[in-house]
Amino acid sequence: MNWFSIFAIYALFWVLSAFVILPIGVRTHEELGLEKTAGQADSAPGNFRPLRVIALTTLLSAALFGLFYANYTFGWVDRTSFDFLIKGPE
Repeated sequence: MNWFSIFAIYALFWVLSAFVILPIGVRTHEELGLEKTAGQADSAPGNFRPLRVIALTTLLSAALFGLFYANYTFGWVDRTSFDFLIKGPE
């Protein structure tokens, strides 16, 4: 696997992990007891911490990519693992 492929696949894992991590621990202003600004959406987060999201996303995506690369190297699950999905001639 070349470096560009490694980077591209890791970037995909990072973006997908970000969508998993984003809603964790976020509370609205109402839940936190804070005043809302005029025109603010009711669902706007009151405690958004982007550095925490970036750190957790990086950790999760590194773990997922590590599993992906180990599977790529050792061949634990390959395309023949899913032969049961293809119905052969009877």
